[in-house]
Amino acid sequence: MNQLILLSVGIILLSLGSVFGYYARQSIAKKQADTIELKLQSRIAKAKEISEQILSEARQKAKNTLLSLQKELEGRKTELFQAERTFLKRENVLDQKISGFEEKQKEFQEKTAKLQSVKENLESQRLEVLDNLEKVSKLSREEAKKELLQNVEREYQQDILERMRKLEKEGWEKYEIKAKGLLALAIQKFGLSQAQEITTSTVNLPSEEIKGRIIGKEGRNIRTLEKMTGVEIIVDETPEAVVISGFDPVRRQIAKVALEKLIKDGRIQPARIEEQVEIAAKEISSQMKEAGETALFDTGIIGLDPKLAQLLGRLKFRTSYGQNVLLHSIEVAHLAGALAAEIGANAQVCKKAGLLHDIGKSVDHQVEGSHTDIGIKILEKFGVEKEVISAMKSHHEEYPAETLEAILVQTADQISGARPGARKDTVENYLRRLGELENVAKSFAGVEKAWALQAGREIRVFVKPGEIDDLATQNLAKAIANRIQEELRYPGEIKVNVIRELRVIEYAK
Repeated sequence: MNQLILLSVGIILLSLGSVFGYYARQSIAKKQADTIELKLQSRIAKAKEISEQILSEARQKAKNTLLSLQKELEGRKTELFQAERTFLKRENVLDQKISGFEEKQKEFQEKTAKLQSVKENLESQRLEVLDNLEKVSKLSREEAKKELLQNVEREYQQDILERMRKLEKEGWEKYEIKAKGLLALAIQKFGLSQAQEITTSTVNLPSEEIKGRIIGKEGRNIRTLEKMTGVEIIVDETPEAVVISGFDPVRRQIAKVALEKLIKDGRIQPARIEEQVEIAAKEISSQMKEAGETALFDTGIIGLDPKLAQLLGRLKFRTSYGQNVLLHSIEVAHLAGALAAEIGANAQVCKKAGLLHDIGKSVDHQVEGSHTDIGIKILEKFGVEKEVISAMKSHHEEYPAETLEAILVQTADQISGARPGARKDTVENYLRRLGELENVAKSFAGVEKAWALQAGREIRVFVKPGEIDDLATQNLAKAIANRIQEELRYPGEIKVNVIRELRVIEYAK
């Protein structure tokens, strides 16, 4: 019974605890909710304050910006107004100027029309006067003009001649000084001694007995030597000497070297001759190669084909008018290069063209054609530059000079060939050249006599004073000089001296 009571009491207490706990929780929850609501209200109020502050600041900034824009707009309006006033003022000025220009243009057109009318009247009057003059003078306009010019020419002939002489003298002096300076400088930079060579070579003998051994039994030795070398061996009464004759200098040199070796060896017989000729030919070939390479080194030219250098070396044994062609080519290369350097041309092209300008002479006895054409073909075959070929092909004026370098090579070639001691000529060629020079002068009307002087460097022409006056004499000198330049080929320059002399003799009785 007691347990039941306790259980009942426990259940009651538990039920009361549950009810009390529920109401307690409700109370606590209500208090917490009131606290959160207060916090939220506080934050909302604070947010409202901040937002109102931001709005206030934004309104103030907007107001300030609006005031600034209004001020700027007012300034722009003021500037625009001033610009508009200036534009209107300028427009008015421009309208005034246009109006004035139109008035002046109209006035100018009226004056032009009046002048044109006056000009037409003057022209008609001039034609009328000319017609009247033709009728009065019985001369046409062309005849009157011709007569007037002749009268003026006769009246001022002396003045014209003096003026022509003065201008010609001044021009010659000016350009002669400049040309002499350039040539002197080029020649000063390079001077080369030349050897005079002929078509024979002499081999000295240790004794007269060697001549018989050279001839051999029944002439077998000398025939073998001539057959192998292609030259003529002359054994005459010249003491202790044998002469080798031939137009090919390479063959002459081979024969000379072979004969010297045979004389030194002492064994002169056909088999030995053939052997020594082959050895001499190899030696000469080696000398030609060395000579070509030396020429390239002396002129500073690189990149040339070895076979072309070999052909260049052959010129060592070739002469032209007694002048060694290889030495002449080297001299032309240096002279052309020096001239090119002075006037701003391509010095390398000039040197290369100057060195190779006579390359055709190395094989001209084997190939048909002039040495210039042969040289062009050789250079084209070995792929030499077109600029070099163009510069070398006109050195004898067979082709027109296309470049400045071509003119310089031609000039250097003439300098090298025309300088004192460079060449020698035969008597026949010398007399023929003088005769051609005199015939050119005698071909002009009014020429009485003509003589070539100073080895063809000057020609004196005597004219008939009754047929040619002073002015015609001046013109005749120029015409003769031009004819010589066109028809004759010569190194250097030729002085044309025309002389007019009038002698009047009377006797007082």
